Amino acid sequence: MANTSNYSTNAFQELKNETKRNPPFLFLILSLLSIPMPYAVNGIAVGLFALVTIICCKKANIRIERALVYPVLLYLLMAASIIWSHDKEATTRAISKVLPLLVLPACFIIGPRYSLNQKRKIMMFYSYGILLYCIFYLVKALVNYIETNDFSTFFYHKLVTEDVNAIHVSIYAALAFFWFFTKNEKRTFDKLAMFLLAIFIVLLSSKNVILMLVVLMIFYEIFYFKATQKIKWITLGLLVLLSATMLFSSKIRDRFLVEFKSNQQEGTINTDFGPQGKVYNVSIKQAWEKEHFEQNEYFPGAAFRVYQFRIFTEMLHEDDIFFTGYGLNATDFRIEQKGLEHTVFSGNGENEGYQKKNFHNQYVQLFAETGVFGFLLLLIIVFVNLKNAFKTKDFVHISFAILMISLFLTESFLARQRGVVFFAAIYCLFNSGIALKSRDKE
Repeated sequence: MANTSNYSTNAFQELKNETKRNPPFLFLILSLLSIPMPYAVNGIAVGLFALVTIICCKKANIRIERALVYPVLLYLLMAASIIWSHDKEATTRAISKVLPLLVLPACFIIGPRYSLNQKRKIMMFYSYGILLYCIFYLVKALVNYIETNDFSTFFYHKLVTEDVNAIHVSIYAALAFFWFFTKNEKRTFDKLAMFLLAIFIVLLSSKNVILMLVVLMIFYEIFYFKATQKIKWITLGLLVLLSATMLFSSKIRDRFLVEFKSNQQEGTINTDFGPQGKVYNVSIKQAWEKEHFEQNEYFPGAAFRVYQFRIFTEMLHEDDIFFTGYGLNATDFRIEQKGLEHTVFSGNGENEGYQKKNFHNQYVQLFAETGVFGFLLLLIIVFVNLKNAFKTKDFVHISFAILMISLFLTESFLARQRGVVFFAAIYCLFNSGIALKSRDKE
């Protein structure tokens, strides 16, 4: 207890000292840790960060860094799409949602420079904050389970709510996990934090994030770090824990098995829907080729994303959108039309129809909304992020870069305000100052 008290006191003192040296420091941490909170709370935190940065702005601080300019250009293109948008009302609403792509890079351009030590401390406070969220959600799930006797409260959206979104929280937790994982000196507390975050990520049931977590851990051990025997045992223990959790939890195991089975044999039956008549899984091949679907056909994750990519290619062929797109957040009407054309499940009282879902692929989503130039800007941003990550040899940055490249293939992550704030803030934190450091060395 005394050690915990001393650590809390030291952390508070450290936070206080760094905020004195760099006033936006505290407000950047608050912006990151308020992401899972209500949108208004996070909006206020980002606004305070911007306000304090402007107050602290000095002419000598201003430096134009190419890595920080790309998100600004992307925002300007998104905002400009209102001129040709097919749904001006939807585009107008979305412009404010993606505003952090302009505000956060601008703050890093005009604000005080963050030292490498300050960046590490921001990630430290972020990781401890996410660990607290993890504990909160698990305790909340336990309480709900005791009240309802419903084991599903520990899994997927029910664990964190659909609004906060299990896949988004998986990414927040994965980044925190790798901060603990890459610490040179690991205390017992750090090991417990890793195991808890790993279990939390598995319970959130994002196949993509779980797979990338395992791949990155193996990559770190084999290629990146000359691990001691002790660290190798920790990694092996984590991998065994992840595997055991997935094998012994039917809800998680079934999410992986349905992908495998539906593509090994067409016409497999999905048993998750209970006594509603037979529901058949759609294979990837069917998602790409089948012209009309039945109302009792279910799209597993991979098949659904293939279907969405397919209808995007059809839109490119049928509409003049290659250079302009439909406009920011203005693709819903065409997705719905395509859903009717291919007769996908249109929804009922319990489940939303497929024609109401976005592309679930950030690259495709941005291409459809802003045309080829928005798509190319996003490719540049993820490439610059990955290049700088390997340049700095910071494995937490490498993890962030690879996780985002992978996640953008399966989620329209920037379609939500939380995703925009998270990506823009972490991207700017990791990529600011790198060009200046290289210049200083020269």
